[in-house]
Amino acid sequence: MINLIIEDREGHRAPVEIPEGISLSLMEVLKASEYEVLATCGGMALCATCHVQVVEGPDQFFIPNDTELDMLDTLPDAGSDSRLACQIQISEDMDGMVFRLL
Repeated sequence: MINLIIEDREGHRAPVEIPEGISLSLMEVLKASEYEVLATCGGMALCATCHVQVVEGPDQFFIPNDTELDMLDTLPDAGSDSRLACQIQISEDMDGMVFRLL
């Protein structure tokens, strides 16, 4: 199992367990776990309604791709640790990561 910690908008942290080998994005996992993530574009990196902050994790998960950067640049509260959950594919090396919903 891959274990993530998700911090909601009120600051409460909760674990989320994900089976290894699953082919989902973090956005899909958050929606399936009943977190309030709009994801109005369906995961196309066009709306930024799945904006998250990477609080803890390996360096490669802090690096957005160019399409994602273009969308993050439109957000007033985006920082260097901002990502779009729809652009983060779940993998085994994410075990122990912490994400904050924004």
